[in-house]
Amino acid sequence: MSTPPNQRRGPARAPGLAEDLRISIARLSRRLRTLRAPGPGGAAGGPLSLTQFAALAAIERHGTMTPRELADHEKVQPPSMTRVIAFLEEQGLVARSPHPTDGRQVVLRSTDAGSALLGEERRRKEAWLSQRLGELTAEEREILRRAAPILDKISRA
Repeated sequence: MSTPPNQRRGPARAPGLAEDLRISIARLSRRLRTLRAPGPGGAAGGPLSLTQFAALAAIERHGTMTPRELADHEKVQPPSMTRVIAFLEEQGLVARSPHPTDGRQVVLRSTDAGSALLGEERRRKEAWLSQRLGELTAEEREILRRAAPILDKISRA
């Protein structure tokens, strides 16, 4: 007879917690990805790849970034980021402008269309999350409220 996962280990054992969090976060992430806006012609998966979406979100969040800063931030090689930037630029989602202090560089910024696309994606995902949170008890919501900064801290390590 199989023992349920939550009874195989003590509640304070970190490896069990790590496994539980990994599975739960992966499921939540997968579920949120399914909520992406349809791509060109109604294709599933959104108008942008996850890498393109992350790059656009980073640019918007930071205001402006050089291509190198963006590559470093997203932990990809500059040649790969060059292709991502070119696509985002072709789609009218980012624009280049001269660097304010270094004439050899450019800075990237999100266009109004890029910000609108990000805003729609965020609204869609937050509406789904709000619905799910509304199904929880007040105590469960408070636990998640307190856990959010801890999860953010882990994600930045």
